[in-house]
Amino acid sequence: MAKKAKKAPAKKAAPKAAKKAAPKAAAKKAAPKAAKKAAAPKAKRKLNPALLQKLTPSETLAAIVGASPLPRSQALKKVWDYIKKNGLQDATNRRKINSDDKLKSLFGKASVGMLEIGGILAKHLK
Repeated sequence: MAKKAKKAPAKKAAPKAAKKAAPKAAAKKAAPKAAKKAAAPKAKRKLNPALLQKLTPSETLAAIVGASPLPRSQALKKVWDYIKKNGLQDATNRRKINSDDKLKSLFGKASVGMLEIGGILAKHLK
């Protein structure tokens, strides 16, 4: 009788090959990104001239920021400086601004949300 040939156990070479291939693939992906960064430096961003346009504040806003014409961003910054200087930000909800006499005439109400200030200022800048 002929003996049956024993089959050799299957090798688990496939997972090892996959592990070795993964670092090579990552190295290939990283190389083009590095080349892109070195090849194309970012151009400096240009400011929109409409945002730098000087606007005249209304009388109620002029009491806080001054009467001279200034850009919208500077007006908002000066209002925030006034709010912080006088401690008008609500202690429990920092997103609310409690109005004093000057701000109440500007805002028209006792308290305002911080995101509403920009819209209110737009009405007072011409």
